[in-house]
Amino acid sequence: CCLLSTMLSFAKAAARSPSAARLFHASPAAAEKLTVEGLASKADLSGQNVLIRLDLNVPLSKEDGKTITNEKRLTSVVPTLKFLKEQGAKTVIATHLGRPKEEPFPDSMKTSVVQQRLSELIDTDVQYIDDCIGDKVKSASSSLAPGGALLLENVRFHKGETKNHADFAQALAEASSARLYVNDAFGTAHRAHASTAGVCAHMDLNAAGYLMEKELKYLKGAVDAPSRPLAAVIGGAKVSTKVPVIESLLDKCDEVFIGGGMIFTFYRALGKPVGASMVEEDLIPLAKDLMEKAAAKGVKFHLPSDVIVADKFAADADAKVVSVDEIPDGWMGLDIGAQSMTDFSSSLKACKTVVWNGPMGVFEFEKFSKGTFAVAEALGEATDHGAVTIIGGGDSVAAVEKAGLGPKMSHISTGGGASLELLEGKVLPGVDVLTEA
Repeated sequence: CCLLSTMLSFAKAAARSPSAARLFHASPAAAEKLTVEGLASKADLSGQNVLIRLDLNVPLSKEDGKTITNEKRLTSVVPTLKFLKEQGAKTVIATHLGRPKEEPFPDSMKTSVVQQRLSELIDTDVQYIDDCIGDKVKSASSSLAPGGALLLENVRFHKGETKNHADFAQALAEASSARLYVNDAFGTAHRAHASTAGVCAHMDLNAAGYLMEKELKYLKGAVDAPSRPLAAVIGGAKVSTKVPVIESLLDKCDEVFIGGGMIFTFYRALGKPVGASMVEEDLIPLAKDLMEKAAAKGVKFHLPSDVIVADKFAADADAKVVSVDEIPDGWMGLDIGAQSMTDFSSSLKACKTVVWNGPMGVFEFEKFSKGTFAVAEALGEATDHGAVTIIGGGDSVAAVEKAGLGPKMSHISTGGGASLELLEGKVLPGVDVLTEA
């Protein structure tokens, strides 16, 4: 389904909502981008080389550096790869693994580590070549059989990739033997790199893969034309990393829920004691300003009423639940409290669209994971009752998967930084260069 029809359905639902009477700011309207199916309608893909940018940066076992511990980034791009195969395209795959610095590069950063599993997932003998530019690569790409696939070496082994050097972008395009391009790497779409942006200047058509299309549909659709009430749950340790997205969402949301370590900067702005909890002193005035802006816009700004405090930052710390007005000296808040879990859950279940980015506490420690899991469970129930629930990348994804609630969510984003920037209303370089539909 296309982005436009989704936006219209969101808009119709919003018009029926009593909350729709309040005026909201939407991001500047972006032209709909060409999809991979649209590409197939504009060009006969049979026997044509197609360069596709994927994000196959999968986590690997720390013990052997080659066992894939989570296949989500592989499985999420299978539909696009299978479609290209069915169309008879010669698919040339560009991706990165890790953040290579200097040679010699470790085997764990070579794309050969994903070759076998990718071959199994798309039922194709994916060929691997140990570079991504040059005559050797061009020879391999040009001799591919229709329906075949060639996996290029890590594009970040060349410094020109992250610097978006024009020479490297041209060399990549030439080596791929392609004039058609597909980007299905949403997780890197906020980077203006050679393989996500520069290379597109050398292509006749640039399209979004199924994963990219889905990410744009949910993330842009949710904040620009949502079913209301629209809520944002923002967690994490620092206010500083989330200020832009909170500011942007205040223009769009009916309710904002704040959790994680950042709540203590807000409490300081309210004159409350925070004990030994983490506070960004220089951002106290900004936290106060955000709360005032929410009040002025009629946005419900939820802060926890109680927290779980600990005598040290450790999994085995002594812990107790206290009111946010009674945090004792020397103790630090590491999770939201039981009453806050109940209040947040009740309010979230009444919302029709929820975007979540960031945990409610230090969920890596079991003792301080309950708040995060309570939010995950509330969103699962909301989805069951027809709400659109979107997990915006990063630690929220890990928390939802750890709780076993991934299948319950409407959409789990594959891009932490990219999803945040899209929610902020920013133009993503890897999306901006795609051909308009």
